[in-house]
Amino acid sequence: MARIEKKTRRYPSDLTDEEWCAIEPLLPKPDRRGRKRVVDLREILNAIRYMVRSGIEWRMMPIHFAPWQTVYWWFRRFVRLFLFRTIHDVALMLDRERAGREASPSAGVIDSQTVKAPAARGAKGYDAAKKTVGRKRHIAVDTDGRLLMVNLTTADISDSAGAQPILDAIRQRWPWVKHLFADGAYDRRKLMDKAAYLDFVIEVIRRNDDQSGFEVLPRRWMVERSFGWLTRYRRLVRDYEARLDVSEAMIYAAMGSLLVRRTAHD
Repeated sequence: MARIEKKTRRYPSDLTDEEWCAIEPLLPKPDRRGRKRVVDLREILNAIRYMVRSGIEWRMMPIHFAPWQTVYWWFRRFVRLFLFRTIHDVALMLDRERAGREASPSAGVIDSQTVKAPAARGAKGYDAAKKTVGRKRHIAVDTDGRLLMVNLTTADISDSAGAQPILDAIRQRWPWVKHLFADGAYDRRKLMDKAAYLDFVIEVIRRNDDQSGFEVLPRRWMVERSFGWLTRYRRLVRDYEARLDVSEAMIYAAMGSLLVRRTAHD
């Protein structure tokens, strides 16, 4: 990590030349008509990555970057284009191939995480089990912990209900996934029926009732590590966004940065 940071100009989150070469082909091209683009998209991405990693507000963007209004305008355009999700998915497949795996996964792990949402207006609920008012992140990861899918809901939505849209989305975006691992909260008839209809096998890994204290459960610990990766990015420690699509884009921007850095500097 120290070697990579030396190659960046100002902040550890800045894109290196190798990372920029991997991302640039995926960015929107300048329009042939109209005013010529004067914004450097590399600098825009550097600003977004800095914000996600450090957790600052838009209006507190350092002066080394473009004005925060410009960065925010481009961020919203990238969200509409699903750019962060595209960068993440391409980097995910490259990272799997780098690890000697097939580009498209065939198995995954599902779980959820409840986070506080202090700035959310309306789109939040109360998780009685965690005693937290906020939102819930329902995610699916591959068996190495790479993010496959995320579904954001209010915190009062159960794990099994939040996982049902995950199954629909995985079948469309990752059609080769057949086997999913989960904990006992997902052992619900409605979810299992939906999984069988979509040709999934959900294997429930239960905690040993005789075990006292912390226990590392096979497969399930992978998704817990993925939640740890998310909270390394301070913008994601809590859900500060007013819109769910913006929160989802922040998650893909963070995990995409992690995978791009991993693949570009192999």
